[in-house]
This record gives sequence, C-alpha cells and structure tokens, in this order.
Amino acid sequence: MKHGAFDNDSKGQFAGHETFPLRLLWLKKAFDAVADGGSSGTFQEQEAIARFGVGRNMAASMRYWALASGFFTEADRKIAPSDLGRLILADTGFDPYVERASTIWLAHWHIASSQAMTSTAFYAFNVLSAIEFDPPTLIEELLDLVAARGWRATRGTLKRDVEVFLRSYVRRGDALNEDAAEPLLAELGLIREARIGGWYEFVRGPKPTLLDGIFAYALAQFWERQGGSTALTVEQICYAPGSPGRVFKLDEDSVITRLMRLDEVTHDAWQWTDTAGLRQIQRREDIDPLRLIALAYPQADPLAVAA
Repeated sequence: MKHGAFDNDSKGQFAGHETFPLRLLWLKKAFDAVADGGSSGTFQEQEAIARFGVGRNMAASMRYWALASGFFTEADRKIAPSDLGRLILADTGFDPYVERASTIWLAHWHIASSQAMTSTAFYAFNVLSAIEFDPPTLIEELLDLVAARGWRATRGTLKRDVEVFLRSYVRRGDALNEDAAEPLLAELGLIREARIGGWYEFVRGPKPTLLDGIFAYALAQFWERQGGSTALTVEQICYAPGSPGRVFKLDEDSVITRLMRLDEVTHDAWQWTDTAGLRQIQRREDIDPLRLIALAYPQADPLAVAA
C-alpha cells in the first residue's frame, strides 16, 4: 500500500527547492513578475533575478514553489499564473498579499496532495501511518520507495529534501534567524516537534482556520482524481491517499461534520447521506471548484469567479 499510493507514471521529485522552504512573500513577488507575460516568466534571466532581489538559487526556488503551490502553471518553459493564482494573487484578487489562512491552506493542499513535484510531502502526509516520526525513519522509507519505483535519488538528496520539508512545516523558536524567516506553511501548525531526540508529530484535529470553501475545493479535486464517481464514502474522504482527511490531518468526526454542511455550502449540488450505515457524499450536480474557493473569502462574490 505504501508504494501503491503513487501513480504508476509518477517520476518522483525530491529536489528543485534549492534547500529553501516556501516563504511568505514569494507568491505575490512571483505573480507580479510574471503576470504581464514578460521575460521574467522563466525566473532565470538576470532581469528576473534583479526584480526579485534574490540570488540565482533563491530565484530557482521561487519558481519551484510557485509551480508546486498550484498558483502558477508552466508552458514552453515559461511560468504564468493559473486561474487560481489570478483569482487569489492579482491586486484585485481575494488575498494578494497572502494575509488569510485560506490561501496558505490552498498552497498546502496543492503541495501535499500531489505527487508531481513534492514527493516527500505527499509521502509524509498520505503514506506515513504513524502520528510521530523521526527524519532517519522517513529517509529510510523514502529510500525504499525510490528503490521499489526505480527512481533516481541518493540518500543525500532525500536527506536534504526531508530537512526542507520539516523547515517548511514546523514552527521554529529561532524565527529571527534569516534562514528560518517566514516559512509560509508553518503558519498552519500541521507538524510540531514531539519530544527530545528529533521526533516530530502531525497535529490531527478539526482545523478551525480551514474554512468550508477550501475543504470543498479540495474535495472536488480529490473526487475528480478518484475518477469522478457519483459518490464518495466517509472512509475514502478520511483515509485514502490524497484525500482531504489525510492532507489536512482531520479526524473522522471533523470530516463528517464538514460533510454534513456541504448540502448548504453547495446549494444541494452535493448531498450528505447516511443510510443503513453507509455514510457518503453524493454529487447531484457539477460545481466549478473556483466558486467553492470564493466561499472562504468573505468579500468575494462566487458568481463573479467565472466572469
């Protein structure tokens, strides 16, 4: 099951971040640099590096996280904002300066629910069975995965990737240290130091800053990846690799509470049913996932999203 969580055509990626975690201001900086379609879209020209005010390695890291976050896409080796990116990060968008937790939850969802660019994060959130873990154990499991899949990644590469993963998600006491400054995903409090000896633990629970619109958006994407069936069970939504329950570290009661609200959230397009012990959400109509996101931003007009 551990190796089966990855698609057969998955390549596995454990590098690209240049050892930098995603930082608070990078998404808006990247958006402003590439929104006009100029040469900055490659993140490699001297002009782009000068505009970002960072070195070449950090510019490459910004490019990597821009794509991994789901707010940007790549075509012909040039980066451009995705529909999601424009919706959120444009000057007139829902949250251009990433001041709301909903935007960070969206970035986390794309990073931890996808195998494409962030294989360590996907494995940690969706495959690790234990709540507590230590880096050496995670590295060994990733080495087993790499060997089973026939991928290319050295122990040193995996060690660096695990280090960046933890620096991305774990709040540090030395936040004034430049190297630890403003790791965006750590704001969510999903992983914390567990005990002396380098152990960490996932923080499971209801996640009050995760609004229903973001949960519903994630569920819509997960539903599509499951093949677009007309119904999903509670067990799938809670425990399947790439599910909202796994990625957001929600306990089962919290997932069920959210599913029971989806009738109202989706205006009955999705309906909760609990019949003869079969608890599931049924899809009666399709919904544009971007309209679901609008529900998580108080000033947003869901009807204006598709305009």
